[in-house]
Amino acid sequence: MDDTEYGCFVDWDKMETGGQEQSPKVLNCTDFQELKQLSRQGYWAKSHSLRAKVYQKLIQEIPCRTVTPDASVYRDIVGKIVSKRNASTLPLPEFVDDRQVPNYCLNSEGIGAVRKILLCISNQFPDISFCPVLPSVVAILLHYSQDEAECFERVSRILGCNDPNRRLVDQTFLAFESSCMTFGDLAGKYCQGPHKLMVAVSEDVLEVYSDWQRWLFADLPLTYIARVFDVFLVEGYKVLFRVALALLKFFHKIRGGQPMESNNVKGDIQAFVRDISKSVSPEKLLEKAFAIRLFSRKEIQLLQMANEKALQQKGITVKQKRAKSPVRQNVHLAVHAENFKSEIVSVKEMRDIWSWIPERFALCQPLLLYTNQEHGNSLNRFFLHCEGHEPTLLLIKTSSKEVCGAYLSTDWSARKKSKNQLSFFGTGECFVFRLQPEVERYEWVIIKHPELARVSPAAEDNDSNSTRETAESSDPSNRLSPFLATRHFNLPSKTASMFMAGSIECIIIGGGDGQALYLDADLNYGRTSHCNTFNNQPLCSETFQIATIEVWGFQDNLNEGRSSALP
Repeated sequence: MDDTEYGCFVDWDKMETGGQEQSPKVLNCTDFQELKQLSRQGYWAKSHSLRAKVYQKLIQEIPCRTVTPDASVYRDIVGKIVSKRNASTLPLPEFVDDRQVPNYCLNSEGIGAVRKILLCISNQFPDISFCPVLPSVVAILLHYSQDEAECFERVSRILGCNDPNRRLVDQTFLAFESSCMTFGDLAGKYCQGPHKLMVAVSEDVLEVYSDWQRWLFADLPLTYIARVFDVFLVEGYKVLFRVALALLKFFHKIRGGQPMESNNVKGDIQAFVRDISKSVSPEKLLEKAFAIRLFSRKEIQLLQMANEKALQQKGITVKQKRAKSPVRQNVHLAVHAENFKSEIVSVKEMRDIWSWIPERFALCQPLLLYTNQEHGNSLNRFFLHCEGHEPTLLLIKTSSKEVCGAYLSTDWSARKKSKNQLSFFGTGECFVFRLQPEVERYEWVIIKHPELARVSPAAEDNDSNSTRETAESSDPSNRLSPFLATRHFNLPSKTASMFMAGSIECIIIGGGDGQALYLDADLNYGRTSHCNTFNNQPLCSETFQIATIEVWGFQDNLNEGRSSALP
C-alpha cells in the first residue's frame, strides 16, 4: 500500500485489492449531486486512502448534538473501561444483541479494537437500547481510521446526528422494529414477486424481513458493504432500503425456482447474500438498487412514523432491549384457524390478503364488521356497521363463485363531508384484488408509474414541523392513513386519485374511464371494469350478482377494533 496513514487494523493478505492504490488520491468536489454520482460509481472504492479521506469529510459534515464524544474522550476513558482485560474476549454491550462481530478482513488488533470501541460507546451513549448493526459500522470505519480514537469519534458523530430528517442508524428496539415493518411494506409494493414467494414459503413474513439489516451489515462481503456504505454516507438511510430490496429481487431471480423449506428461508437468503459474488457484482447490485423507483424520503418517513406508533400501541418502547418481540409472533399469523370464519375466503386466502396490507395493520386481528348474511342487503346497514373503523377490507363472492374485493384505507364516514353529493376520498394505500379464478392485486397506478405524478415541494419538505403537522393534524383525512396521501402529489387528473366513494345510492371503488367496483344500493348487483386509478382488469364478470359480501376491520387488542395507526 502506498499510503500507510490508514489501514493499521487491516489484514492486507485477505483484502481483494491487495492494498494497491488504483484511483486518484484527492477528491475536489463540493456539489451534492456530483458527489452522489461519484459515490454510486465507486470513484473512491479502489483507493483505501482516498476513501478514508472522503469518509472523514462526509462524517465531519454530519450535523450533531452540541456535545459529541471525540477522540480525546476515548483516550481518557478507554483504559478505565477496558482495564487490563484481553480485548478479544471483552463482552459486547447488551444493545448489539450478542451478534457476531464481522471480521471484515481486520487483523487481530482490529478485532479487539472493535470490542473496545463498542464498550466505550456504550459508556458514552446510555440511551442506546438496541443497535445490532453497530459492530459492523465500527469494523468498517476501522479500515479507514488512523487509530481507535479516530474511529470512535467518527462512530460517535454518526450516532449523535441531530437532524430530524436524516435517519442514519436505528438506536432503539422501537426504531429497529419499525424499520423492519417499513421494509416489509416496501417489499410488498416494489418486490411483489419475491414478496409472494416469501409469503408462500414462510409462516411469518416479518420474521424473514427482520433480518434485512443483517443482510447488509453482516452477510454481505466487505467489498459490497463498503460500496453501500460509500453511498449511505452521502444519501442516508433510504439507500439501505434500496440495496436490501435489490438483494431480495436477485435472490428471487436466482434462487426462486429452487425448492425451499419454510423453516429455513432466512438461512437460504443468508447463504445467497454471503455468496453473492458468485452471481452479482457490486456494480450490478447498486444498479438494481437505484433502478427501484421508491417514493420520496418524506413518504417513507411518514410510514416509519406510523409503524412506530402502531408498535407503541402494542407496548413496544424505546427502552426495550431484546429482539424477542411480543408482537412478532402474531404478525402475518393474525388470522388464526380456530377463531376465523368467513363464508367467502379460507384461512390461507385471508393470510395471503394479510400479507398485502400495510405492516402496521398486519399486527391486528381481523374483525368481521358486516355481512349481508347476517345484517341484510342494505347500504344503510353497511355504513352503520362499518363507520368508525379504519381501514376496512371488502370481500365479495358472486353468484358465479368468483371472489374479489378491495382494501380501503379510509373510514367510510368521510363520505359525509360532501353532504349528499357523491365524491371520492381515500389514499394511495387502497388496492383492489381478485382471488378466484386467479389471484391478482392492483395497486394505485402511481406506485408502478410515478412518472404520472410530479412530487410536490411539500413531499420533499425537510422542515420537521411540516412532518409533525402532517402526522398529528386534527383533520381525520390527514391522520388516518399518512402514507401515500394524495396531498403529497400534483396529480395530472382527478381520475388518478378516485379511490373510494359512497352514498345511499351506491359504492364506487376506483374511477376514470370505468370503475373497479360498483355496488348498487341494495348490495344485490354490481359491475367491474378497468379504471385509471388502479389500472386494473375487471375483477370478475363485468356485471355480477352478489351472493355474499363481508367487510372486515382490524382489531387492535388494546383498542377493540378502532385500528387507526395514528391518534
